[in-house]
Amino acid sequence: MARVKGAVNAKKKHKKVLKLAKGFYGQKSLVFRAANPAVMRSLRSSYVGRKLRKRDFRKLWIARINAASRQNGLSYSKFMNGLKKANIDMNRKVLSEMAIHHPEDFAKLVEVAKTHI
Repeated sequence: MARVKGAVNAKKKHKKVLKLAKGFYGQKSLVFRAANPAVMRSLRSSYVGRKLRKRDFRKLWIARINAASRQNGLSYSKFMNGLKKANIDMNRKVLSEMAIHHPEDFAKLVEVAKTHI
């Protein structure tokens, strides 16, 4: 059986990694041996970042809801408790957008929450 050389496939792999390393600093964008660990690390970081982004947005929404509900005389936890008792099932993203763009409607929700506490 003939020997199979790996040059063609190795070249493909190297080109794929170097394409992902475009824009990296110095040898990390030019040399495979330097680029490969940098690319692996960046791919891992981007995976983790996609999970962290979800946490960050939830924190932002909660901060906005808390600020808006305190302006209407109720803390965040009491506001959410009142909504749950009133069987109003709205997610934090929608509540946050409502607090910013429709403060009068949000104030009505706060009043509903106050009555059900």
